[in-house]
Amino acid sequence: MASSQAGKVWFITGASSGFGRLLTEYVLSLGGSVVATARRPDLLNDLTTHYAANVQLLRLDVSRPSEVDAAVKDALARFGHVDVLVNNAGYGVTGAFEEVAEEEYRPMFETNVFGLITLTQALLPQFRARRSGNIVNLSSIGGLTGLPGWSMYNATKFAVEGMSEALGMELEPLGVHVTIIEPGPFRTEFLGTSGKKSNELIADYAGTAHKTRAYMDAQNGKQAGDPQKAVEAIVAAVSAPKPPRHLLLGKLALERFRAKLKSWDEEIAEWEETTIGADFEGAVASTPYASK
Repeated sequence: MASSQAGKVWFITGASSGFGRLLTEYVLSLGGSVVATARRPDLLNDLTTHYAANVQLLRLDVSRPSEVDAAVKDALARFGHVDVLVNNAGYGVTGAFEEVAEEEYRPMFETNVFGLITLTQALLPQFRARRSGNIVNLSSIGGLTGLPGWSMYNATKFAVEGMSEALGMELEPLGVHVTIIEPGPFRTEFLGTSGKKSNELIADYAGTAHKTRAYMDAQNGKQAGDPQKAVEAIVAAVSAPKPPRHLLLGKLALERFRAKLKSWDEEIAEWEETTIGADFEGAVASTPYASK
């Protein structure tokens, strides 16, 4: 049975479609309140019909710091606090590393990485003051494994993984949990309207990166992942006594990551002597944090 969200305030970015829209609706159906933000909040107007007292629709392009500040101010003025921040806004650009131009990849970094940083930092003071709450960062299996054609997108999601892991360690003693969501292919608009392709095509990448373009066209709307089940899993994770730091979603994501771990472990073993041999003779490794 789903956990009631009554009394909880969620702040969700990219709420006009995909996971963001479904998560907004699901939290509201569980009695929670939602600050639903999007670049076009008018696409969410229908929610005010049934949830007027519990939903706040705000315009927010996370790549614009002034809009981030305004949205946080308005949300806190309306609800007084935020229990759960969901950094969901984001998109992908496909193309070989050499093909993706700066004007194509930089806006993606501004949304997927820097926008996430700006918004999270804006809300951290209230999380610290309350000594409770959850931050949910939408990554991807593409934040754990790289694939041809996704190099620039992989870079944004690998960044989300690293900063989220460190942030989680910083906030855990303060009672705030960080969970990284790593979906495989889900039937959202990621391969459709939310997916972009580089303008340049270099023939030498036909056998690698260009296969990703064909995959996007062929698989859009046919992905195995059920978005509704994904958002239900996110709420379940947030509601758990000990929320997970990482949450893979979908069988394909699980299989791909397990395959990477196996391959990586084999490579580490093969090169272990070289790895250890890079230290000074007799040196003792140390860290400021106890390993678990």
